[in-house]
Amino acid sequence: MKVILGVTGGIAAYKSAEVARLLMQQEHRVQVVMTEAAGEFVRPMTFAALTGRKALTDLFEIESAIEHIAVAQENELLAIAPATADVLAKLAHGLADDLLTTLYLAFTGPVVLAPAMNVNMWQHPATQSNLETLRRRGHRIVEPGVGYLACGMTGPGRMAEPEAIVAAIAAETRKRHDLDGEVVLVTAGPTQEPLDPVRFISNRSSGKMGYALAEAAAARGARVILISGPVHLPPPRGAEVLSVRTAVEMRDKVFENLGPASIVIKSAAVADFHLGKVPDQKMKKTAARISLELDPTPDILSELGRKKGDRLLIGFAAETQNLQQEARRKLQSKNCDMVVGNLVGGSDLGFESDDNEVVLVLSTGENLALPRAPKREIADRIFDEILKLRLSLHAANDR
Repeated sequence: MKVILGVTGGIAAYKSAEVARLLMQQEHRVQVVMTEAAGEFVRPMTFAALTGRKALTDLFEIESAIEHIAVAQENELLAIAPATADVLAKLAHGLADDLLTTLYLAFTGPVVLAPAMNVNMWQHPATQSNLETLRRRGHRIVEPGVGYLACGMTGPGRMAEPEAIVAAIAAETRKRHDLDGEVVLVTAGPTQEPLDPVRFISNRSSGKMGYALAEAAAARGARVILISGPVHLPPPRGAEVLSVRTAVEMRDKVFENLGPASIVIKSAAVADFHLGKVPDQKMKKTAARISLELDPTPDILSELGRKKGDRLLIGFAAETQNLQQEARRKLQSKNCDMVVGNLVGGSDLGFESDDNEVVLVLSTGENLALPRAPKREIADRIFDEILKLRLSLHAANDR
């Protein structure tokens, strides 16, 4: 794999030479990019000798005005070790004032960050907030160790050992390609069922979980078709986004695009009822009560369960109580291979939150609880289990 190794200005920079050596030993092609401060701790010639490639150091001394774009495009993974508090802040907020941070903004592949800093800097709310932002983007954080620090203090902040950093890079390398050849169809967000030209029935779904799933699948090599209800989110990188409004539109779009899909994930919160005949004009408010006769919307998941064939079908269950029982009931009644259940209503998790805490109910009979984490991280865990489930199902069919 072609790896960019970013080195920033911290005393732990001396460990980065061992990271480079281990990556070369594993037959990666390594391009080192150093900040100006990093050069005060380790000379660029050290990395040139280890990698056989000149270490890039200055945005204004490269051969071409767009070389940072070329470097970003020709490499497959970006690792920054050490990642100082200053660089983490720049990455989180999109600040680009040197070669490494400018390259980061142009880079679209997986990112591994190995923070290293003073314990108070590590524990500062600003640093922790920046780390949460980067985790939500799907970046892998190699947690620092606890020990004696260069400043004389003891606590968390010591950069992870080179072997742990290289292992994290290897894990991202494997994950990067484990959905190659797959077509993943994801539905996300709410639907809006009109009551008249200006009013509608909907729900609190933000679409964040579905968008995280689409981004995770694309990052792992899949072709992704995302069918989205109305949300206020940027399109996930690498996904084809098809916008719909109503449950009927979502149902039609799903079956129009079902053909090539090998994995279908129904994370959308589709409204359960709609008004069969919508008036052409706005209903005027009066003192009298009004009654509406609502019809059920299409049960897209049930129809998919009947027509899924060899595809893996993943449903979602947002519940206020009896989570595992309701998720298991849904799995069986809709003929799903997995149902992702989460509690909503009484906690700060769920629809609008950037985090989630879910239970995976599998057709193999297993239940797997995933503790609270950013939705992007939960998305990757779901795909890890989808791939394991497929192997289990294939093994069962072969017996």
